Amino acid sequence: MSWIPFKIGQPRKQIVSKTVERDFEREYEKLQKLEEQTKKLHKDMKKSTEADLAMSKAGVKISGDLLSNPLCEQDLAFLESMTALDTAMKRMDAFNQEKVNQVQKTVIDPLKKYSSVFPSLNMAVKRREQALQDYKRLQSKVEKYEEKEKTGPIMVKLHQAREELKPVREDFEAKNKQLLDEMPKFYNSRIDYFQPSFEALIRAQVSLKCNQLRRKITRTKIQHVDYVGHIMDFLGTYFILFNTTQKIPSSVTSVLTSYKSR
Repeated sequence: MSWIPFKIGQPRKQIVSKTVERDFEREYEKLQKLEEQTKKLHKDMKKSTEADLAMSKAGVKISGDLLSNPLCEQDLAFLESMTALDTAMKRMDAFNQEKVNQVQKTVIDPLKKYSSVFPSLNMAVKRREQALQDYKRLQSKVEKYEEKEKTGPIMVKLHQAREELKPVREDFEAKNKQLLDEMPKFYNSRIDYFQPSFEALIRAQVSLKCNQLRRKITRTKIQHVDYVGHIMDFLGTYFILFNTTQKIPSSVTSVLTSYKSR
């Protein structure tokens, strides 16, 4: 897309200024890097979730194999340990599945949707480049007739060439202006697009952790006031770090308070 001087078939008249062409190339290069980074992040997030699930599934398989070991029939203590391990692995697997579902909804799907914009953008750039080449070709044709002797047939051809050039020039200028307007806007909108996704992921993760904590407290029936107080302080700090307006979920607070009052 760069301006190439003295190229055969190019018009002598510079139809696109070097400044405009540099601005266009700079903005398009930024979007190309953004596309590459978006695809990489999408790929890495998918790999991460797949690895999470594979790890928890492997844990479930290992605990299941250990639980079916003949030693469990001979040693009651070993059986109890393996049963506890199997329960823990299954809980971890369920937790990972829920976490993966959250990542899929809050990050992976939005990344995929965002990436789908780039093919149409690249196509628009190609159409702009094609329009530029047509513009240069017809401008060169006009200049060729302008250099010739002004005879009747030449003047007719010159008029026809100018008429042919006019809509092509307008088409290029429209495409060029649209892309120069929209490319910076699209690039600058990336933060507004992704920030809600990652905030949703953080909130979902915090909510999931709080629900886990609530279930754990309910199962173990914590009675130590100081320990519960530390948990409440930690949760309050955790929410403040991510959102100053967010409060500890009432479901968690009620459980903690009930044990604290005992």
